[in-house]
Amino acid sequence: MFYKVELKDHIRIPPSLFNLPVEEAIIKRTKKKYEGYIDQELGIVIDVSSVKHIDEGIIIPGDGAAHYETTFELLTFKPEMQEVVVGRIKDIADFGAFITLGAIEGMIHISQTMDDFVSFSKDKVLVGKDSKRSLKVNDLCRARIIAVSLKDPANPKIGLTMRQVGLGKPEWSDEDKSKPEKKGKEDK
Repeated sequence: MFYKVELKDHIRIPPSLFNLPVEEAIIKRTKKKYEGYIDQELGIVIDVSSVKHIDEGIIIPGDGAAHYETTFELLTFKPEMQEVVVGRIKDIADFGAFITLGAIEGMIHISQTMDDFVSFSKDKVLVGKDSKRSLKVNDLCRARIIAVSLKDPANPKIGLTMRQVGLGKPEWSDEDKSKPEKKGKEDK
């Protein structure tokens, strides 16, 4: 889920940026500090969308840089359990597929790619034995988040599934709609 979050922080402006207007220098340094930052509470910071307020700057002796207490707004992506996301297959390995979700990558284990026995071919394609559905690099897919770990910011992990109706490649949903429903014992 995408969020706009308001934060307050002291932003350090080095002397090399003193030639810029204060707001421009603050935006530049705030983007450098926060873009790509990963935190359990915030999620993944995508962009600094605006600066709301800048207090008067101070110079700390021995530093030479100006420090401004600044209030700014961040655009963040915080993956949530059971959320349905859309992305492109970036890579396929014998154990599953990696999908780019914009700000982050997720992984779909081979057992979660489709409701079928899935085999991996040397040309990086996953193929369902009975359904003949295939999954390859650059395919657009819809998946559900089933695991999230942002504990290690250097290595965030998102686990995904595509085994439910309406998930997977868009044409899979069309195929599912055209199939007749299976009747259970109580429907006979």
